[in-house]
Amino acid sequence: MLTLNLRLLFLFLLIGCSAHAQTTDAFLPGDPLPDAPDLAPRGTYGVGVRTLKLTHQAQVDVLRTKDGKSPVYDRPLTVEVWYPARIPAGNDQLVTYNEVLGRANDPKRPLVPFTFTGRALRDAQPDPGTGAYPLVIVSHGYPGSRLLLTYLTENLASKGYVVAAIDHTESTYRDLGGFPSTLLNRPLDDLFVLDELARLSARNSGHFLAGLANADKTALIGYSMGGYGVLNVAGAGFSAQANKFFGQLTGGSPALQTRTMAAPDYKASQDPRIKAVVAFAPWGMERGVWDAEGLAGLKLPTLLVSGSKDDVSGYEKGVKAIYDGAVNADRYLLTYINARHNVAPNPPPAATLKPGQASEDYMHFAEPAWNERRINNINQHFVTAFLGIHLKGMDYAKYLALPESSDAEPWTGFKPRTSVGLEMRHAKP
Repeated sequence: MLTLNLRLLFLFLLIGCSAHAQTTDAFLPGDPLPDAPDLAPRGTYGVGVRTLKLTHQAQVDVLRTKDGKSPVYDRPLTVEVWYPARIPAGNDQLVTYNEVLGRANDPKRPLVPFTFTGRALRDAQPDPGTGAYPLVIVSHGYPGSRLLLTYLTENLASKGYVVAAIDHTESTYRDLGGFPSTLLNRPLDDLFVLDELARLSARNSGHFLAGLANADKTALIGYSMGGYGVLNVAGAGFSAQANKFFGQLTGGSPALQTRTMAAPDYKASQDPRIKAVVAFAPWGMERGVWDAEGLAGLKLPTLLVSGSKDDVSGYEKGVKAIYDGAVNADRYLLTYINARHNVAPNPPPAATLKPGQASEDYMHFAEPAWNERRINNINQHFVTAFLGIHLKGMDYAKYLALPESSDAEPWTGFKPRTSVGLEMRHAKP
């Protein structure tokens, strides 16, 4: 009987260990595929994650504008922060993220809660390393959330960055509001979060970020409407046409005027702490958001990423036109041939595959002609190279000095036969 019990115990432990291994070793957003390019895998740091609640006081409440006048409100912003961390021995570096499908205030797309797993440890002790880490601020699409690009945020934290992703109020799945709020607040939210992270990272702040982030070396990453916002913060002032369009949408609000190229205080708002910008499928060029003067104001190193068939932001008259017009920036344009707009988010979560779930929820993440996991790996590779050069002074130039077409010859950093379906353009001022 004792022998039988020992056998049963051994079998139980074996099953338990196998189940644990499956939980730990399952493919999660951001994990490298066998054909991932060189810089896609995670770095050497453990990754911690924490949630911050910030309040941007006395902001224009553009959604309640009447007769051209708007009240003000205290604007809440939830920010998820990933950072290099010390992972205690025996602890799984896993976190459960809480998210929703659907859209607020849309009876046809009710909110459906779901969870997904990431490779970080909630509230882990920060790793002070040898000094403060560069700061990366991430801005999602409309609608979206701070958890839309965890494959990239976790990856960058593992490589020695503090990464802060914003839930833009009135622009998330949970609280989706009118479009004018997104048009106005994207650049303002980015600048406010930069100031707040700099304040919290001061050595005497008493915050977990004290001494951890170096806000003087900051990069901005934005997707879709997030791209619209980060380009404006980086120097691409909006056009008079954009200001007029905004006024028409809001019943006469002049609030966007301060972010136009013609505004006297716009150039003064350019923040020297920002060293580089990455814009995935930035929205607005096809709608006249920028003119030649505005694009010429973009002078920071810029990486643009787009699908050649982008049917939301546009390609030839959209993202590529931004690349062509940003004549004063050292800029790159990575193009996924035949991809549409979804060149930035996590892969479709398992919750989108359940019977009866709206197909739009799946298509919000998926690319028809591309494997989203592969897109994630390629993005990790190129963003690592780009930010490594401009925030850390790393010798990654070879990964960006590529022939325009990936079909011409194998790209540096890609395994044989895998650099296909891509283009990389580069132009200097």
